[in-house]
Amino acid sequence: MAVEIYRDAWGIPHLRAGSAAELAHAQGLVTARDRAWQLEVERHRAQGTSASFLGGSALDWDRFTRRARVDDTARRCFADLERRDPGTARWVRAYVDGVNDGLAGSTAPEFARTGLTPGRWEPWTPLGVWLATHILFAGFPAKLWREQVAAHLDADAIGLFATDGPGTSGSNGWLVGGERTVTGQAVIAGDPHRWIEDPGVYQQIHLSCPEFDVVGLAVPGVPGIAHFGHTGTVAWAITNAMADYQDLYRERLRRTGAGVEALGPDGVWRRASRHTETVEVAGEDPVEVEVIETGRGPVIIGGPEGIDGDPADPAYGGGPADPAGPVAPPVAISLRYPPRVTGDLGFSALLPLLRARRVADVDRAFDRWAEPVNVVQAADTEGGVLHRVAGRVPRRAEANSLRLVPAWKPGHEWHGWHVPPRAGLTDGVAVMANQRGPAEPLGVEFAPPHRADRIAALLAGKERWSAADMPALHTDTHLASASPLLERLDALDDLTPRAAALRDRLLGWDRRMDAGSADAALYAAVRGAVVRQLAAHPAFAALTTPPAYPEVFRPWLALVSRVGFALEHLLRADDLYGIDRPAAVRAAVEEVALRPPAGVWGDTHRLAPWRALEPEQPDDEPGLSGDHDCVLCTSGVPGLTDRAARGPAARYVWDLARREDSRWVVPLGASGVPGSPHHRDQLPLWLAGDLVPVVTDWTRLKKETDV
Repeated sequence: MAVEIYRDAWGIPHLRAGSAAELAHAQGLVTARDRAWQLEVERHRAQGTSASFLGGSALDWDRFTRRARVDDTARRCFADLERRDPGTARWVRAYVDGVNDGLAGSTAPEFARTGLTPGRWEPWTPLGVWLATHILFAGFPAKLWREQVAAHLDADAIGLFATDGPGTSGSNGWLVGGERTVTGQAVIAGDPHRWIEDPGVYQQIHLSCPEFDVVGLAVPGVPGIAHFGHTGTVAWAITNAMADYQDLYRERLRRTGAGVEALGPDGVWRRASRHTETVEVAGEDPVEVEVIETGRGPVIIGGPEGIDGDPADPAYGGGPADPAGPVAPPVAISLRYPPRVTGDLGFSALLPLLRARRVADVDRAFDRWAEPVNVVQAADTEGGVLHRVAGRVPRRAEANSLRLVPAWKPGHEWHGWHVPPRAGLTDGVAVMANQRGPAEPLGVEFAPPHRADRIAALLAGKERWSAADMPALHTDTHLASASPLLERLDALDDLTPRAAALRDRLLGWDRRMDAGSADAALYAAVRGAVVRQLAAHPAFAALTTPPAYPEVFRPWLALVSRVGFALEHLLRADDLYGIDRPAAVRAAVEEVALRPPAGVWGDTHRLAPWRALEPEQPDDEPGLSGDHDCVLCTSGVPGLTDRAARGPAARYVWDLARREDSRWVVPLGASGVPGSPHHRDQLPLWLAGDLVPVVTDWTRLKKETDV
């Protein structure tokens, strides 16, 4: 049969073909037509060539990508896929062929603005896009922050700042078993929290062929439906497990006549791989990047001459003399991550997921999963349920998970892989929101329990649930993390009359971060002022200036954001390095009382989507409800900005009773083409908490073309 392309009322593509390979080609073709600019940005980011058309602002990312060997790892993983799983490799090739056909002659306006011509995708490009999207997902740069905290405060301070903070992607997800639904069949719902991008990071799509018929959220540039899907008889969804599976090693390097050598844990200097690459930068001179790889992994910070700054500073890994020489030499930092070690990105899971009919099929598919490490929830029409961790986490010393470890000392090698933990349902439900749960043995820092506790409490409030009930949970704005600050406010006395009135008003606040709430705006203003007061205290002075690490790691090293996301811990700790916290809170409430915000929370808490290229006529972005610790997780950076760059990158409700009763929504729209009627048509629904019907009846769709 010919490949048929249909659209529903929201421009969502529905594809029907005679084989999985034909369908993969069609998926690549349609994605390129709808998201040509996005696909090319992602390809260049994976290759480390984005500065060639985006300019100097993209240079630091390109340097990191080159040094981390992202493109080379993708090539290795695809070569391994061809050897181990040639059927999946052919399927990926078919997708890439479709992308290339769709990119040919693309007239996306961004190409004209930048002078970029769409290039050619290679069979490994989808693997590179996947890796580039997720290499910072596990937040290994948090180890750089912990190193700073331990060096300038003490090791106990690491726990004070431990939280789901900047740069970490989370999600809400919940499974309600059939015994707790009105239909007797399970419902799965949730929302992945990522950077809100334009175009969006998720693509709603329907893929149908004789082997399978699946609706779900695809990642543009990657074939199939990896994270969230519904085949009609089984559905699955994921949340970030918050596992730690990437290590940073301090490396001792030296130049020789033959190249570069690295000191190993056995005391032997060994030859490291070394070459240079040239990064083209639009409007500027090209930049050379030295790429070094040791037996641990690629060197991502520093080199044989060390890191810019004082190499004797403990924060850089320097210190007292050791067998390497009478004085500790300069130190570089290498990254060890599973796909680089194994040559496997887990793409062998993608086709089995599409073909899944029961929970057991989903379970077996996720046995092949590699990266990122996720918590999976699944249910089928026969009453089967699944709640497990999927992905590859190495077995190694506990110190590896916490901080940087010395490559030249034994005891920090990897020794196989953890068996992914499993869990069940409690009172007929399972809730995951990046809190400590089944993945706890595999991680260090997890999200505070507020979102998970709130979802569980809401689900406990009613015996039977339906798919139609779920948006009320998606959009809940109660902020449990406000308690520590409100308790500190309650304890204050001797305030000025204006500040006392502000305190009393906040103590009577319903703790809901609604866009139209003036009280929420007042709370956020006081919170931000407290964060700035604490961050400015001399006790934290050594943390105000981060080390001379690449810019790409700065979100994890910024003191104000770290204080903002850890405020609960900092306010409730028995002692905070002598900081007078009542005085800090008093100063903050007096400051806000003197100059209170004029409006409501949504006036400053506005959507701030990431774009590789800012539009010529920026949209007036809307105000948002929610906050970082609300179920409606829309994240600003307390103390720095109320603008929300992170939030629900999609919402979904999978109904196992009738797939047609499932619903979904994305923040903007199905199309990535500015000016398209489907570029931003879902935004009003996303803002209101409404969802778009999932349509699977081909007679209700409009045929676009045959391929």
